[in-house]
Amino acid sequence: MKPTINIIHHLLTILFLIVGFSAMAQHQDMQFFRANDKTGLNVFETTKGDTTSFHNLKVKVGGNFEQSFQALRDQNTATSMTQTGFTGNVNSLIPLTSGFDLAMANLNIDAQLSDGIRVSLTTYLSSRHHEDTWVKGGYIQFDKLLFLHSQLIDNVMKSVTIKIGQFDVDYGDQHYRRSDGGNTIYNPFVENYIMDEFATELGGEIYYHHPSGFFVMGGITNGELDPTVVGATKIDSATGQVNHYSAAFHGKLGFDKQITGDLRVRLTGSFYTVRSANSNTLFGGDRTGSHYFDVMENPNVAKGTTISNENDYSPFSGRYNPGFSEQVNTFMVNPFIKFKGLEFFATYENARGRTIAETGQRGATQYAADLIYRFPQHTENFWIGVRYNTVTASAQGLAQDITINREVASAGWFLTRNIMLKAEYVNQVYQNYPAANIFNGGKFNGPMMEASIAF
Repeated sequence: MKPTINIIHHLLTILFLIVGFSAMAQHQDMQFFRANDKTGLNVFETTKGDTTSFHNLKVKVGGNFEQSFQALRDQNTATSMTQTGFTGNVNSLIPLTSGFDLAMANLNIDAQLSDGIRVSLTTYLSSRHHEDTWVKGGYIQFDKLLFLHSQLIDNVMKSVTIKIGQFDVDYGDQHYRRSDGGNTIYNPFVENYIMDEFATELGGEIYYHHPSGFFVMGGITNGELDPTVVGATKIDSATGQVNHYSAAFHGKLGFDKQITGDLRVRLTGSFYTVRSANSNTLFGGDRTGSHYFDVMENPNVAKGTTISNENDYSPFSGRYNPGFSEQVNTFMVNPFIKFKGLEFFATYENARGRTIAETGQRGATQYAADLIYRFPQHTENFWIGVRYNTVTASAQGLAQDITINREVASAGWFLTRNIMLKAEYVNQVYQNYPAANIFNGGKFNGPMMEASIAF
């Protein structure tokens, strides 16, 4: 981790001030809150079933830390090629060895401002994509509006949640289970999906929760990771007009209920759509990077740029970004079933979109299935699991659809509710890439191990 001395000094000052004002609050619970530790497993959107009482202002300082060990190996059959501005074969792969990857860490600050009003701020202290400190985002969540002094509104808010700020867009359910920089404790595997749906955008979401277990959400955002007030100058190839920055809309309809003491059933469908954007990053908005380091990467790419660190220049190893930066229309279905210690979580996703230089939309389809068994009964401190993940997509500039398949087997152990160890073996194969593409005949496999702390 590489924060400067000044950054460390300022962070410690802030931490000491917060601790000084809220030392007694650190052991108190937040309202309508997902815990940072093991108790946050299989928690999706916060519900209205919270029973935590409010007494006064509370501030909770938390963190996530992870360290992984990698022993992956990769190979390809791509044709040797040179390219102007680069040295050597641009289709060769970085020689890999076994070793520790860069550790990642998050800082979480949550504050209970009033009864039913909570604010959350997450900062990436260190990550593969940005080794220095970066603010992920923050939001305010309203589950009560007592300051309006309205009995009618108080009754409405018993079923309604309002979120406003820069936050994870609630598209699909996988983003509740993914690794996010140093926060890896919710993920039974080391890495996320091949096509990773994750973006922090500025906007708002409104949830309605019905006592039967049904819920619905509607959201609107600016469609951008990095907002801008600079007017557009580029011409949209599909319309022939100057590009404009439309609002993005997303929504979710779902059912989530503990049917019996042993059986929980959840099923959701969600969508995300934006007609025109400055640079949409729904499939590439992760500012921390992949947890598979340097696989299927070329060592000459970084040498041909002003950025000398390949980790930062190409941080998404093993993932596929369809590149829908201008227009996106996508939907996802996620079933989740937990019977005693056995969990099944699956994803079907169909996405279409384009860049500003394209006149027509391309498509990408993703399937994934996780089967996890947690044991022993009551504590569930251990688990074994398998995942199958496949993506088929029409890639820009390629004549035929490409396919990427991944199989993963994992095992893990919660030493305490704050400390987790996990290991996995992954095998990923690239299909239908042309001979001149670095992914032609590409594959990587091998074991990974990861330690994670969350509080």
